[in-house]
Amino acid sequence: MSERSNIRLVVLGVLLISLIGTLVARLSYMQLVAGSEYEAQAANNSTREVLNPAVRGLILDQRGRPLVANRISLVVSVDRLALAREDDDGAASIANLAQALDVSENQIRERMLPCGQEGAAAPPVCWDGSPYQPVPVATDVEPETALAIMERRADFPSVIAQLESVREYPQPFDANMAHILGYVGPVSQEQLDAQGESGDPARLRSRDLIGRNGLEAQYDANLRGIPGITSLAIDTAGRVTGTAGTSDPVAGNYVVTHIDARLQTVVEEELEAAVLRARESGNDGESGAAVVIDTQTGGVLSMASYPTYDPDLWVGGISARDYDILLERRALSSNAIQGTFPPGSTFKPITTVAAAEQGYDLTETYNCPSDYKVSSQTFRNFESEGFGPISFQRALEVSCNTVFYRLADEMWLKAGGNAATLESADPIADAAQRFGLGTATGIDLPGEAPGLVSGRIEKQETWENRRDNWCADAKEGFPETRKSDAELADYYTALAKENCLDGFRWRNGDAINASIGQGDTAVTPLQMAMLYAAIANGGTLYQPHVAKAILTSSGEVVQEVLPEAIGQVADSETLAFLRTALAGVTAEGTGASSFAGFPLDQVPVASKTGSAQVFSDVSTISWYASFAPADNPRYAVVMMVTQGGTGSGTSGPSVRNIYEALFGVDGDRVNPKNSVLIDAAPASLLPVVRPDGTPVVPGIDDEAARLGRDLSVGRADSASRASP
Repeated sequence: MSERSNIRLVVLGVLLISLIGTLVARLSYMQLVAGSEYEAQAANNSTREVLNPAVRGLILDQRGRPLVANRISLVVSVDRLALAREDDDGAASIANLAQALDVSENQIRERMLPCGQEGAAAPPVCWDGSPYQPVPVATDVEPETALAIMERRADFPSVIAQLESVREYPQPFDANMAHILGYVGPVSQEQLDAQGESGDPARLRSRDLIGRNGLEAQYDANLRGIPGITSLAIDTAGRVTGTAGTSDPVAGNYVVTHIDARLQTVVEEELEAAVLRARESGNDGESGAAVVIDTQTGGVLSMASYPTYDPDLWVGGISARDYDILLERRALSSNAIQGTFPPGSTFKPITTVAAAEQGYDLTETYNCPSDYKVSSQTFRNFESEGFGPISFQRALEVSCNTVFYRLADEMWLKAGGNAATLESADPIADAAQRFGLGTATGIDLPGEAPGLVSGRIEKQETWENRRDNWCADAKEGFPETRKSDAELADYYTALAKENCLDGFRWRNGDAINASIGQGDTAVTPLQMAMLYAAIANGGTLYQPHVAKAILTSSGEVVQEVLPEAIGQVADSETLAFLRTALAGVTAEGTGASSFAGFPLDQVPVASKTGSAQVFSDVSTISWYASFAPADNPRYAVVMMVTQGGTGSGTSGPSVRNIYEALFGVDGDRVNPKNSVLIDAAPASLLPVVRPDGTPVVPGIDDEAARLGRDLSVGRADSASRASP
């Protein structure tokens, strides 16, 4: 044998020994080190989970009326993975399905496109669920259509038709509540990934529907329930060999709210009436909001936003056309908690508190001229009316701006004027923040806006954020505006230059505007409702709650949402003065025209009107903030309409009608039996749910409701059944 052959044999031997050593090492690792891991994976490969979806919990009003329920629907879905395996990428299946459903192929395809993919519509029209989950493309399909699809499998190889539970919105008394309730949609892949590996039976799965807005989103974990799971044993050929384990589905919990459906209907109708009233008076009346608060608990008895939409549009997935219409109408967001607006004169109680804390005597006489001059600026009363020497109470009743201008100017000078620093006193801003303005209320709904309090610190922060833009505008001189209006461009340029160089400085003009709820101050209608509720109840600022309790589907109390006090807003003497003065607004002030003929001797109403100006709008924002009874407050009612005109002319009449519904007012008579609330009061007990999950609803089953109330009082844990 040649020397070369010997060398070749040696090399082959070395390679063989190396391969054998590597194989032995790998086998040792797999058996000794990674054995347990592969054993677990093998176990997973030998079982498959079959899910039995849990019934999603109901959302009830305070009397047990279903606001959100469930129904059975025939749903047609497309398996995109199976579609991709077809010879023509599913083109024939989509064409056949479009013909069967009598829709366009494009309508089906836009539902199937994943969100974020090029050409996809915006959520929720696009598919935001798992890529492994069949995509629902049609709900409430006729049984004949579904049967035809399932029988003609050759024409629809990637299509599934099955019965599914879908959400429905019963709208008791025609109450809409779209912004409160929200809607459900498919779980996203990001949400699935975010929960990581979990053995929790309540974990999200690819076919789950979850809350996307409103109470549906806020209490999704409570409402969703736990699906039943059947674990099937699978052999290597994929055949089912047995059942490894089963669990029954657990129905989702019920959310009981403070909302009263009958009251909600009244509030929604009156808000729309106020918007139409604004338009009839020559204003644009674009949008609005209304809120009713239980002043003793912070419970939200009603909350409405205009414009709104039909919540059923979301069932089964909203169409691109409907979604675009909602965007165009700006109907998707809630003006009650997400819209921020200058409060106008409804802010004056804040300035009153600040003045009292700075040592001003609220019992003295103050001059109310038609205007107030500071250097070259003149600040006028509304419609330039002057009242001469008047009491502070009368200044609130007639909403005299110039009294508040003077107070703000003097407090500004006392704090140091132009020489003040960020550490200098800012009494109006401090009082506003104590009343909860500039901070989200913490309501149990997603997406709440915090608003803004105009003050020394806020102006510094705004200047730091916008200085570069102001300086750029001052340098460029607004060339586009200059093409059509050189004078306006000069004004904008001068303003931008001043803001660029000196926009951080808190001037007396800023303080004067802030004193009457103008300038940069921006609030939500909910914040104003909580503010007036705090004045009404003696100074306690509550965190508002829509939910009152969480119940199991059989009626057991899981959690009761108790009143939560945030803090005290002012001393009792100042608040007592405000309650008296605000009652005078309704009796003989700017709110009197709205309540002419109302039995104020039986139900005194405290209120404040507001007509807030917005720089870019021709018309003012109409505000009417109130509480009643003024001598023993229980309800705070606030309404606003953008580009609505005056508070008394537009919002005031609708607020009056809401109080008539609350107290059962008919002409000059008050009868609690005529109230939309039972005995003119919020429910003192939680609603009763039968063991089969159906709630007992007053008016539908009065005898059962009576028995239910008696039974609930006699339970061992009856204390937990009492409302907050």
